Amino acid sequence: MKSQDFIIKVKKLSKIYKTDLLETTALDNVSFKIKKGEFVAIMGPSGSGKSTLMHILGALDKPTSGEYILDGEKVEKLTDDELSDIRNRKIGFVFQAFNLLPRTTTLKNVMIPMIYGGIPKEIRLKIAEKYLKMVGLGDRMQHTSNQISGGQQQRVAIARSLVMNPTLILADEPTGNIASHQAEEIMEIFQKLNDEGRTIVMITHEVDIAKHAKRIINIKDGKIFKDSPNHARKII
Repeated sequence: MKSQDFIIKVKKLSKIYKTDLLETTALDNVSFKIKKGEFVAIMGPSGSGKSTLMHILGALDKPTSGEYILDGEKVEKLTDDELSDIRNRKIGFVFQAFNLLPRTTTLKNVMIPMIYGGIPKEIRLKIAEKYLKMVGLGDRMQHTSNQISGGQQQRVAIARSLVMNPTLILADEPTGNIASHQAEEIMEIFQKLNDEGRTIVMITHEVDIAKHAKRIINIKDGKIFKDSPNHARKII
């Protein structure tokens, strides 16, 4: 397989947190690759290192050692400004807490990455409308985020994650704050996006949610102990 077929290449990645009295290894010599178009769930209990790994994959933090290449760019070598740029250009984030601006319309929330990206207003509007309609919220564009349900807020967050046409969609416990029937609807959207060719990496501790992915990486005590295709994939 060609090197450019991989969106993510992680090699011997370690993250150590140090204080005056204590040294904690959150990630210990982790290596894996993710191909374009994969849907990967990274699973692990609390304290396993999966959140630390998510922050590094999302260019929100740097490793203590090791290499992280995202779509051909060595992330661990980048400056803070370059990290900010790569986050906006190449990564679409979907967080457990939605991270929407309250008392702001869904349309304006979805346009935020494009504002930072310098995209003209008329184009921002068309793209935001397109993705809100795609996630089934065409009739909620002028509702503020505190006027819609948790499941709908997560749909807004998914629409926002897509507007810059990112290389990678990174979802951190995307169903953690919503009801189970809404969670299934959110996973249906992710599956559809993946079927269309989007690369998705999802952090979760929920077995039922991880079953929607095509591949599952299990992490414990900062190390990968299992990485395998999900032959029992749950299709909605």
